[in-house]
Amino acid sequence: MILSELKSYLKQHHRVSLSDLVIHFNIDANALRGMLEKWISKGKVRRLPLNSSCGTSCCQCDPTLTELYEWVE
Repeated sequence: MILSELKSYLKQHHRVSLSDLVIHFNIDANALRGMLEKWISKGKVRRLPLNSSCGTSCCQCDPTLTELYEWVE
C-alpha cells in the first residue's frame, strides 16, 4: 500500500478507526501508524482523542485499535 491509497480512503470516509484501516488494507497497525504520521506531520490528518472503548459495552475491541483518524483538508 502506498500513501496515496491511504489518502484516498481517508478522504472518502473522513473519519476512520485504526481497526477499520487494518481490516481494509490488511496491514499491521504499526505500519499504518507510520503512514498516518506522515499525513499528520503534513497537517492533512489528525488523530482524534482516544476513548477507552469503541462505544459498545462488549469489551471485545482491542483498545490499541480504537484510535480514530480524520482527514482535515
